[in-house]
Amino acid sequence: MDIVDESWKAQNKLEDKVRNFGKGKYGRVLKMARKPEMDEYVKILQITSLGLILMGGLGFLIYWIWYELPAHLGWGLLGLF
Repeated sequence: MDIVDESWKAQNKLEDKVRNFGKGKYGRVLKMARKPEMDEYVKILQITSLGLILMGGLGFLIYWIWYELPAHLGWGLLGLF
């Protein structure tokens, strides 16, 4: 088999998977799905924003403890120097 036949075989396999996507185990979920209302969207946005802020704050706190706090306390780099 040459490269063209392999390509057609891969293309047909992919198209069959896409064509049957809504009919298999995901079909029920896709049929039940709906666009979120504005209040649901705002709530998701608030929770996601809070999570990002908390993760950023935690990252900054770890950075500060690791690099800045020892310098303020006169320990040098982690008390080694």
